[in-house]
Amino acid sequence: MTNATLARPGFLQSKIGGLPPAFWALWTGTLVNRVGMMVQPFIGVYLTQMRGMSYSGAGTVMAVFGVGSLLSQIIAGWLADRFGRRITLTGGMVATAFIMVALGYSTSLPAIVATMFLLGLSMDLYRPASNALVADLIPPQDRPRAYGLIFWALNLGFAVAMVAGGWLAQVGYGWMFGVNAVTSLIFGLLVWRAVPETLPAPGSRPRGRFADVLGDRLMVAFSLITVVSTVAYTQAFTTLPLAMTHAGFTTVDYGLVIAVNGVLIVIVQPLTGAWFGGRDHTTVLAAGSAVIGVGFALTAFVSDLTGYAASVVLWTAGEIVTAGIPGAIVAALAPPHLRGRYAGMYGLAWSGGALLAPLLGAGLLEVNPAALWLTIGAVDLVAAAGLLALGPALRRRTASVPR
Repeated sequence: MTNATLARPGFLQSKIGGLPPAFWALWTGTLVNRVGMMVQPFIGVYLTQMRGMSYSGAGTVMAVFGVGSLLSQIIAGWLADRFGRRITLTGGMVATAFIMVALGYSTSLPAIVATMFLLGLSMDLYRPASNALVADLIPPQDRPRAYGLIFWALNLGFAVAMVAGGWLAQVGYGWMFGVNAVTSLIFGLLVWRAVPETLPAPGSRPRGRFADVLGDRLMVAFSLITVVSTVAYTQAFTTLPLAMTHAGFTTVDYGLVIAVNGVLIVIVQPLTGAWFGGRDHTTVLAAGSAVIGVGFALTAFVSDLTGYAASVVLWTAGEIVTAGIPGAIVAALAPPHLRGRYAGMYGLAWSGGALLAPLLGAGLLEVNPAALWLTIGAVDLVAAAGLLALGPALRRRTASVPR
């Protein structure tokens, strides 16, 4: 009993110890916000079922959201490096709350398109600021663990949001918009009250430009590979709900199946994150991307909830492998005064993939569902090959960063 008692604090310390209170405030806000993030995964179903749009029409509207998200990353990276991480995150979350309510009340096509664009512009403003905050607050050797904990919070909240969102979609979509707005406000206000500004005073830091990031060929190459992998990954939250409802399943079915993703990550990722974080980052990313691709390809051959859940388990395993690694790579590549812009570049890559994902996914779904999932699997394998090719250069670049 004594040995077990002594071993337990060591295990917990290795997972959560040594991180500052400001990080935990950011972590808590991220969790709360993610619990309420129900609208985006179900927006395609909302647009087709409640607003009478076709699959391709819904895909186009979701792509408008992607355009806003794409632009927001450039804006947010500049704001985070120019005015501060805290005000950028809080401002984005407060704006998101009001726009979310406006979208819930929008009925005409022009109003829906406009609010979806504004939502994309505001909802993702927090990402570069949050990533830069972690890089500012946490020393390099602990960053994979810290980014992994943020990833864990996202998925813990996600598991709750998907089940609750699927239920609320049947009770009334208005509830989803309202809950999403409230949790966005809580996140912004918590960061404003509990997280100090980490950006140095203007006179004590070099001036930087987004062009400096574009001049970093390694970061650009890594970002392009991120676009490719994100096109595949975000099918789970854009096209998969459409594919399942197209096959006769309900929003509750989708919510339960996709919640498997969050539950597995919540249980498994804390146990494996430190081990994977200590391995070569590009090799880990490539392996995870390949597993994700195989998981999506499997979806072409399933026809019941058990089959969908099995495919989710497989691509979730790949996601667990990569947890926390991309953020640590970006933080290692970025000079301190450009962390917001580098995080914005990475967010730009994510948003670019999210923009392309519904266009590709909805279009292929209308042609043939099996072709959709086999194509997505191949896309992720291409991303894995690209990461392996980029590995030597990334290792040379980050060799001087302590782990």
